Amino acid sequence: MPEGDTIFRAARTLNEALAGRTVTHFESVFSRISRANDHFTIPGRTIERVDARGKHLLIWFSGDLVLRTHMRMHGVWHLYRRGTRWRRPHSDLRLVIGTAEYEAVAFNVPVAELIHAGELERSPLLQNLGPDILAEEFDAAEAAQRIAVTPEIDIAEALLNQQALAGIGNIFKCEALYASGLDPFTRVADLSREDIVRVVEKARRLMRASVAGRRMAFSVYGRGGRPCRRCGTTIARRKYGDEARVTYWCPRCQERRVAAKVRTV
Repeated sequence: MPEGDTIFRAARTLNEALAGRTVTHFESVFSRISRANDHFTIPGRTIERVDARGKHLLIWFSGDLVLRTHMRMHGVWHLYRRGTRWRRPHSDLRLVIGTAEYEAVAFNVPVAELIHAGELERSPLLQNLGPDILAEEFDAAEAAQRIAVTPEIDIAEALLNQQALAGIGNIFKCEALYASGLDPFTRVADLSREDIVRVVEKARRLMRASVAGRRMAFSVYGRGGRPCRRCGTTIARRKYGDEARVTYWCPRCQERRVAAKVRTV
């Protein structure tokens, strides 16, 4: 699944090419969006901006209309100069937004809706999102507070809860936990608030570096069975959660925390 940094970069690229331009062509394989286009008529409208909230990519049109897409596992947006051959087959097409200069094409995007801006802002899909980890005004303490209200789950699972922290995915979950020295399967209840803030801030730092285009050599992600770059211990891996995501960690460098139990007499 594309993570928040990927969605952020896609939105930034689309915004640079499309913002302020007039839509000349609009195509959708989604029947609800096609019917909405028949009613609202997207061609002729101006693309005001493209931005991201967590893992949602939002394209704002004049007249208070917004196209919301979510990539899930395999969706992707491509941007082409008009007349350029697409790099994916037409059968993968889900949406096309054309201007005089560009075509923005969504391939294999499973979730899309065309909605009034006011309805979007009231939608639980966005209202219930936690702080966006890539937002300029991000509040790590608020994200940590939201994570702390799920004390019985593991920190690896808690970091992926988009209602606590929007935008982070499996890659940066693994890398941030390694950078923080925390075992992924430590319960939230066994961590201090400082521990939680630290791992959230590590994730934000790593993701912002990715957005800035800095090349990263992953410390643990995708390195199961290989030696830890720091201590040489074999990197462990385990499928975890309902979606069977693979978690990677170093058993030596990442400490399992267990809260001390208070004995009562």
